[in-house]
Amino acid sequence: MVEEIPGKAFLPYAYPLGRRCRMTKILDRFEYPEGLFYSADHLWMKREDGSVRVGVTDMAQQAAGSILFVRLMPKGRQVESGKPLGTMETGKWVGPLKSPLSGTVLESNEALKTQPKLLNEDPYGKGWLAVLQPSKLDDELKNLMSDLTQIEKFTQAELPKLFKK
Repeated sequence: MVEEIPGKAFLPYAYPLGRRCRMTKILDRFEYPEGLFYSADHLWMKREDGSVRVGVTDMAQQAAGSILFVRLMPKGRQVESGKPLGTMETGKWVGPLKSPLSGTVLESNEALKTQPKLLNEDPYGKGWLAVLQPSKLDDELKNLMSDLTQIEKFTQAELPKLFKK
């Protein structure tokens, strides 16, 4: 059950990753689908039949601006939590996309090679980054956020860092 947080908009008909689920809008600006886990590096993770799908949060894509280029680790590559899963280039920034979990890359989103703006347009759907076979899922889930109150506090703390005036 989702806890109602004052000042949050709940959008009941969102479709992240092709499934109907409840979407929460924090600070009237950033969307966070229910049922995902979020890293302090602004990536999300969703369990899928023994594997996990990862992507960039709405807050991260808004802070980045127009995404121009994405490079991801190829299938079969081992990644570690907090280490690069790939890189992203925007008009403002070039930097790593830090994996929220350790594991093996099962699939990279090939569409991002020719359509990097999918990360801006649909960060929880067609703009996913990769599917991983996690190697330390139970241990590393402890480092991720799923509670809306915790996500809201994190978002408020990150706001001045990501959106400098």
